[in-house]
Amino acid sequence: MQNRFFCSCLPLAALTSTLAAASPLTGPVKVTVRQANGRYELLRGGQPYFVKGAGGSQYPERIAAYGGNSIRTWGTGDAPKVLAAANQNHLTVMMGLDVARERHGFDYNDAAAVAAQLQKLKGEVLKYKDDPAVLLWGIGNELNLDYTNPKVWDAVNDIAKMIHEVDPNHPTSTVLAGASKKEIEYVKTRCPAVDILSINTYAGLATLPKQVADAGWTGPYLVTEWGPTGHWEGPQTPWKASVEETSSQKAAVYKSRYEASILKDRAHCLGSYVFLWGQKQERTPTWYGLFTEDGQETEVMDVLQYEWSGQWPKNRAPHIASFQLNGKAATDGIYLKPGQAVPVAAAITDPEHDALTYQWELLPESTDLKQGGDRESRPGPVAGAVPAGAQGQTTLTAPTQPGAYRLFVYAHDGHGNVATGNIPFMVQ
Repeated sequence: MQNRFFCSCLPLAALTSTLAAASPLTGPVKVTVRQANGRYELLRGGQPYFVKGAGGSQYPERIAAYGGNSIRTWGTGDAPKVLAAANQNHLTVMMGLDVARERHGFDYNDAAAVAAQLQKLKGEVLKYKDDPAVLLWGIGNELNLDYTNPKVWDAVNDIAKMIHEVDPNHPTSTVLAGASKKEIEYVKTRCPAVDILSINTYAGLATLPKQVADAGWTGPYLVTEWGPTGHWEGPQTPWKASVEETSSQKAAVYKSRYEASILKDRAHCLGSYVFLWGQKQERTPTWYGLFTEDGQETEVMDVLQYEWSGQWPKNRAPHIASFQLNGKAATDGIYLKPGQAVPVAAAITDPEHDALTYQWELLPESTDLKQGGDRESRPGPVAGAVPAGAQGQTTLTAPTQPGAYRLFVYAHDGHGNVATGNIPFMVQ
């Protein structure tokens, strides 16, 4: 099967020769933040550097080929591998430092534990600070999520001060969940050694510049996670199952939100890291990953390539115009009887008229629900609900076991692209 990667706007052969021709860097590349005429910008090696990055380290060659320039990590566990791949593909890395979260049981009143954490992180900084791919340090991730002790911000500042003492070449940042005025005020007042504010946001991205300004932040910031409407932000069924956007609905919101905020606020926004460059189970197997489990790409990737490079891919992903179960949409709160047979209709087209191959999957609603991106387990599929070889118009036979379920559709174009959607329903 031909992967769409080889059809990107930057041909693989040209990319390879370009990378091979460039002289490899050795030693650190100095990165600074410059302010001029009320506008902030990141400088790398003295040159302006707007971050067009991806959170996650799978498929680094695709980031480069599609016009991206950076990778974000959440810790240093895979740092040698990530840095090597970044250097090979001429990407940079926002190197995450895994700072303990209070909600995981860490006590920021325990001075000895805080001091031990600082020394551990110092060792990580010393180990990787001179790699030429390092762009900046991300101190913790969403430390404001479900916390009560503001001393965590004192610890963040001490980590940032330590970094400045041992690494004169890279700025520091800390990553908030959302743009809460209270937390931004803490960072302003208790973390003066933090150079760049980083924010994770989803539906809120559309109005992020105003949120940041209203919270009183006048310095530079990065958007370090952004993507679809979050499972906590959108519509829910009567039984509290979150309704996920289709891949095509996601593509539309990625484009509109990116252009309304990240590209618009060039006075303060230094760029962004889209989430997630890879695949993960979080509420569903398709919600946040930009790839399916086998590396297929959705319409969202077309949008990212356009925003990063100014070029649409030559072969674009299938488009899902509508998806209905028993004549109803995902937001309609669908109830079925055990064993009931109902019609399914997915209206999916391909821009190049490629022949589509359909894959259907029925999953029980996930019950392993975590917060803040913690690892979740994938539900096991229910066999036999949709006839083998079913196309876009088919029939679902509801399970005999009462409970909450989701019906997933995947439409593959044979070129590494896919359209995805799912509908939650209740059997009772």
